[in-house]
Amino acid sequence: MTNIKRVGHVVLHVENFESCVAFYRDVLGMEVVDYRPQRERAFLSFGEQHHDIGIFKDEGARTRGTLGMAHIAFQIEGEIADLKTIYDRAITHGAKIDHIRDHGFTKSLYIRDPEENLVEVYIDGFPSLKEGLDYMREHGGGGKPLDIGQGAPA
Repeated sequence: MTNIKRVGHVVLHVENFESCVAFYRDVLGMEVVDYRPQRERAFLSFGEQHHDIGIFKDEGARTRGTLGMAHIAFQIEGEIADLKTIYDRAITHGAKIDHIRDHGFTKSLYIRDPEENLVEVYIDGFPSLKEGLDYMREHGGGGKPLDIGQGAPA
């Protein structure tokens, strides 16, 4: 059975993008590995993986008290077929598939839990954490739709 290995990263929706980036960088000593001020998005790392925290400026849909986690990510070991196993299990249990992306540094399946929270399940896109971190430093986040064998990419 395909099992979750660990929590991979957390993405936060924030009201004050710059002060949050500064907090995680200056107070917690994280490296900013991808910084996009025009989109008010940043990814930060403790240096062991491509990113530990993502910080996204809230686009107005939330208010103080509902700002916070954008999604939680769980890492699995394996390949695309293992993501497909999780996909099939989600479908069997009536979970809503949000989208599936190839981020380069990860191959990711995004599922909504019963409360509509976004849950990412991913496999690393590189054999070593260093390669993933180097990729993030050079290319940043982003990605393209990914077909994991479910038909047209979600």
